[in-house]
Order: sequence, then C-alpha cells, then structure tokens
Amino acid sequence: MIEFNNLSKNFGAFKAVDNLNLKVSGGALFGFLGPNGAGKSTTIKMLTGIYGITEGDITVCGISIKDDPVKAKMKFGYIPDQPYLYDKLTGIEFLWFCGGLYSIEKKVLRQKTEELIERLKLGDWIYKRTEEYSQGMKQRIAIASAFLHEPDVIILDEPMVGLDPQSAQIVKKLLRAESEGGRTVFMSTHSLNVVEEICTDVGIINRGRLIFNGTLTELLKDKNELQNDFESLFIEITREKE
Repeated sequence: MIEFNNLSKNFGAFKAVDNLNLKVSGGALFGFLGPNGAGKSTTIKMLTGIYGITEGDITVCGISIKDDPVKAKMKFGYIPDQPYLYDKLTGIEFLWFCGGLYSIEKKVLRQKTEELIERLKLGDWIYKRTEEYSQGMKQRIAIASAFLHEPDVIILDEPMVGLDPQSAQIVKKLLRAESEGGRTVFMSTHSLNVVEEICTDVGIINRGRLIFNGTLTELLKDKNELQNDFESLFIEITREKE
C-alpha cells in the first residue's frame, strides 16, 4: 500500500533521510520509530507531500506522490502531531467543511459523520466551537476528519501527544479495528508502549537510515533473547547502529 523507493531528503549538505527503502502492506498497523532527529517527521512530510523529495519516490496504492500528488492524496488521511482546526467553527462544521474538500455527497457525509461521532465518543462537544476543545478533543476531531473520505491509508504523526488516557484508549481501539478491517495505518511515534500494544509491524530509523524492518513478533523475539524490556531494546538497537 505504501512504498518508499530509494528515498532521500537533503537540506543543503545535511541528509535527513538517506536512501530509504520500505514497503508497508495492506492491513498493517505500522509503527515508525526512531530517536529525535532520526528522520521520522521528514519522511512523513515527504509521504504527505509537504516536503519535496530530493531523490527516489513514494507510492501510495501504486500512485506516485511525485507524479500525481492530488490522486495520491485522495488515497490517504493524514493526522499531524498538532491538529489544525478553525477556532470559530464547531466540530460538526469543521467535519462538513473537510467533507466538502473531498466532494463527498451530502447524504453520505452526514451518515459518515454520525458514525465517527459515535466511534470517537465526541458527544455534545461536536456542536461547540473548536476553540473550546481540549488537546485530546481537538485530536479526535482531526482523526475523524481524516476518515471521512474512506481512505485506504491512514498516516499519523505522534497521534498520542496530549491525549488523556480515555482519548488514547479510544484512538488505539479505532486504529486496531481499522487495521483488522484491511486499512493500512502508518504511525510515527515515540510511545513505545503504544507500539507494543497495537502494532503488527515496526520500522526503526536512525540518522536517516532504516536499521530495522519487520514484524513486532520478530522485534520482540530479540527482546526476549536480550531479556530486556522494549524501551531498553530500542535504545540498544539505535545505539549499536550509531
């Protein structure tokens, strides 16, 4: 569903992502890990078309983000680390606005909106202005907006930032259900406990290079051999590759 082919990104003389080759299959709940400055956010910004690509390419559902960015973007929903909402719109107005951007037919949009309000437990907050929302509620609205057009791929950059335990549980349950239903989820995060709890596949990037790519089972096998917890294993892997 997502393929990174010889992907590189340079900022002047600095190479933030260095020849990344990675394939994320349909139905995977993929955790993209790495230390600060490893290249995670840069990779996601190239994937979503925010940054240009220096070398290589990315395809989403077989569509090149370089050659046909608009068509590729119709295939995914993107949730950034900080949700961008319009403060003077209510939650429901914001979702209708986003639905209009994807030219969703009004009847379908209303039905999908009602479904997401229920699944994300938005309640009466949906009728209040987003300027009144907590960080967790803003994030839930942003997630709802990304699911409106029924994308094949969901891309998240640090989705658990600022979430209270209730909101985090709702989001994890949603992501797990969507992955089990065949939708591809690509999630960049520092929350190792979340990866261990819900992810099926893991990629670890360090200094712009991919240093691990495999299933969570394969990664945890190494953990058992080292008799360390997941956090210690992650630190050991990134340290030995430096």
